[in-house]
Amino acid sequence: MDRLRTRWIIFSGLAIVVIVSYLITIKFKTAPSPATLKAYKYLDTLPEKSVVIFSFDHEASSLPEIQPIALAMLRHAFKNDLKIVGLSLFAEGTAIGYDLLSKTAREYDRQYGSDYIFLGFKPQYISAILGMGESIKRVFPEDYLGNMTDTMPIMLGIDSYDNIEMVVSIADGDRTVQWVEYAGARYNQKVMAGLTAAMITSYDPYLSSEQLYAVVGGLRGAAEYENLLDKRGGGSRGMLAQSAAHLYILALVIVGNIIYFRNRRRRGGG
Repeated sequence: MDRLRTRWIIFSGLAIVVIVSYLITIKFKTAPSPATLKAYKYLDTLPEKSVVIFSFDHEASSLPEIQPIALAMLRHAFKNDLKIVGLSLFAEGTAIGYDLLSKTAREYDRQYGSDYIFLGFKPQYISAILGMGESIKRVFPEDYLGNMTDTMPIMLGIDSYDNIEMVVSIADGDRTVQWVEYAGARYNQKVMAGLTAAMITSYDPYLSSEQLYAVVGGLRGAAEYENLLDKRGGGSRGMLAQSAAHLYILALVIVGNIIYFRNRRRRGGG
């Protein structure tokens, strides 16, 4: 019974530490990684009205890590008055992507159809990526809301990768690989990614060969991007909560060892 009570105390303490640290506001600066800085500088130097594709290629289970990255990059794009074409090559990311894109657009008073559009989901993602190199409007004749794509103001003059400055793949798996291998290799389209931390090492070969332009990775990447934007978000809060949890666990290890050696000494164990 004592052991059970001790476990309850430990895990309750961890929950309190994480919740409190996530809710409080502590602003701290971290030096951005070269990949995050490269991604930021590219979007920051694009001329106004440049068109960027955001592809939400992820599942709902990765949202705590993926959403802060996507939100930071979308805010940067809208802040700099870039035009955004949203879509998804993963069914689960479709509604999530539309909701996040719409909410962020409202923060900056951007109008659907003229400043941004969401094309929706397309199965057979390799065919979709290749098809967009010939005609985006043919691959997506209607947008997510059922509007004819060729009637939307934002799509006037946009019909292939020739009119797109960058594809940003927000992914928790290998969908970014397909963007690199098909849009990048065949149509010379620049691609960068927002990835979960677990996936970053898988993309190192593409980064080192410069097939993938840049990566914003994990909560740390999101926090770095938020610091560059000077706008605190889920990345900064998540990193603070994660650091607090690590310190809490470290403190438990120290206290546990102190208790162990004290009990051992009392028993005459030396």
